[in-house]
Amino acid sequence: MSERKYIVGNWKMHGTRAMLAEARAIDRSAERLIKVEVAIAPPFTLVHACRKEATLIGIGGQDCHHVEDGAHTGDVSAAMLKDAGAGFVILGHSERRANHGETNADVKAKADAAIAAGLNIIVCVGETEAERDAGKAEAVIAKMLAGSLPSGGEALTEKVTVAYEPVWAIGSGRTPTPEEIVAMHTSIRKQLVKAYGEEGASIRILYGGSVNAENTRELLADDIVGGALVGGASLSAESFLGIIIAAGDLGEE
Repeated sequence: MSERKYIVGNWKMHGTRAMLAEARAIDRSAERLIKVEVAIAPPFTLVHACRKEATLIGIGGQDCHHVEDGAHTGDVSAAMLKDAGAGFVILGHSERRANHGETNADVKAKADAAIAAGLNIIVCVGETEAERDAGKAEAVIAKMLAGSLPSGGEALTEKVTVAYEPVWAIGSGRTPTPEEIVAMHTSIRKQLVKAYGEEGASIRILYGGSVNAENTRELLADDIVGGALVGGASLSAESFLGIIIAAGDLGEE
């Protein structure tokens, strides 16, 4: 393998200070799991505390506003995340797109703001079940990428990660076949090269959607799959470490 798998836990709207124990346990284990790059995105209220408690793994936010400050009650800017200790932010998750009406243009504005603030980004894309059944999955993802990726050219590629999360697989227990995942990752790779030139070939593409310790090796087996964006299974150190260990084993094959 040319690169370590990148395993990111998205805690979503879960977590109080009691979950700092889980972050510490993940961090302690990361010290010996050098074959995998590990990160978690806790809720905003825990970003600073997680950064203090977990020093070996990446800590990020789950969203940010597209302006630096102002009269935006309840929002958090990229600069605020950076100040709290975050190193990256997840943008355009399907739950944000569906529940908050975020458009591709919204995601792009946030991506540009996050990079300007010094954060790396994970841009999420994914099709619905109806779109896949209609044979439109690749076209839908291409449009999402074209409208959501940050501007600025090849220099950005080290700061950008893309997460492919088919909407119908998130939290459902269902997953695409490994062949379907590879096909979509290949299509995404073509779009990244189109957007950023040959440097786009180095952008990591993660898979997300009902990832667990039992299916990690199968879902991430192909080199084109750069890691996983993990939801519910990242909420406990025990289940998350099962995924991390399985991803690390792939590097020995």
